Amino acid sequence: MNPPLGNGAFVIHVEPKSRAEKFARDAEERLAEAVGLTAAIGMAVTHAVIAPLARAVPATLLGSGKVAEIAILAKAEMPEIIIVNAQLSPVQQRNLEKEWETKVLDRTALILEIFGQRAVTKEGRLQVELAHLTWQRSRLVRSWTHLERQRGGFGFLGGPGETQIESDRRLIGERIVKIKKELEGVKRTRALGRQARRKVPYPVIALVGYTNAGKSTLFNRLTDSRVVARDQLFATLDPTMRGLRLPHGARVILSDTVGFIADLPTELVAAFRATLEEVLEADLIAHVRDAAHDESEAQKADVLKVLAELGVPEDRPLVEILNKIDLLPDEARDGLLYGNAKGKSAVAVSALSGAGIDQLLARFEADMTHDNIGMTLSLDANDGAALAWVYRHAEVVTRRQKAGKMILELRIHPQEAGRIESRFPGKLKHNQKIAENS
Repeated sequence: MNPPLGNGAFVIHVEPKSRAEKFARDAEERLAEAVGLTAAIGMAVTHAVIAPLARAVPATLLGSGKVAEIAILAKAEMPEIIIVNAQLSPVQQRNLEKEWETKVLDRTALILEIFGQRAVTKEGRLQVELAHLTWQRSRLVRSWTHLERQRGGFGFLGGPGETQIESDRRLIGERIVKIKKELEGVKRTRALGRQARRKVPYPVIALVGYTNAGKSTLFNRLTDSRVVARDQLFATLDPTMRGLRLPHGARVILSDTVGFIADLPTELVAAFRATLEEVLEADLIAHVRDAAHDESEAQKADVLKVLAELGVPEDRPLVEILNKIDLLPDEARDGLLYGNAKGKSAVAVSALSGAGIDQLLARFEADMTHDNIGMTLSLDANDGAALAWVYRHAEVVTRRQKAGKMILELRIHPQEAGRIESRFPGKLKHNQKIAENS
């Protein structure tokens, strides 16, 4: 990470009094998260405060008293930037910058700045730029380039000698059209990749979860990889996929994805749809939770909300993983591990220490391979679509070709047996030997 610039940042968390009635999350936790987001762009936070809000003021969002209070403090300490952890209109942003005589970012701009700095691949950069332009088009406000030159990102931050540039709606629109065309190419490439995997088809498990829940650390533990894993919000932006062998030899593909967050900007949900298509296509979703976080339940609700916004069907198989149990008291940790042994629905693990990993792999295998009933299926050798369907709904124990036919020995969950028999009437026969070896 680059060293902090200037005189650091103020973080103002705006807490509407009506929010407590609708959301479980505590204001102190929301402020802490905003401080973490600010630290993620390399800014030292010199002042952090909660600003209760009874009624939004159209001109400045905050009331005149709070605006004046922060103005006095800003004049004394001269922060490089003030982060308002809320959504500001263009007018509110300009008025606050005038009152506080410094640059102001709202929550959406802050998250976009983080994504702009972190995206590595061409695809990731395109998606962030699309989100940034979509957000900017409705504002047509000045853009700063100082930090873009020094750190990447999209120049929300700026610095000495900054230049004011008036965005032109037509040019922004043309760039958005161009980016969307390039992302369509990315989608086609991904579709070809999925098509290629169907020729040697392996089921896909997608790791999802709140940002900093430990997905990348778990991914590295399971696949013996070296994906960047930091105790930092949004350490992973670009998706990574690796093969994973389950205890009885079945192979799957594990996908690490970008972390979710409360109040994720709608521009980012839309822009990252291409990246998150792996989640939409996954055979199993593995929801990684930070079991040691005070707001774990609220974070769970946020993740499920984003999954719904992405269009993930409610009936998609999902396993819940309670990570970071090494940070829990011994009694709580042992209780969760005991739950693993008893087959409780959630699986407790520590990606750092390796505790519970064997039980997690066994759970993946139980959910992915469906190894209760043994069957033999005969398909035409060139029926790739049928073969892909079978791999999604059963474990293929062996596969061989004979006289233009593909002979598959399967292990199938009882709940899937009827569906498979309906899909391939007259082509299945029970194989007791396979079932006995399950």
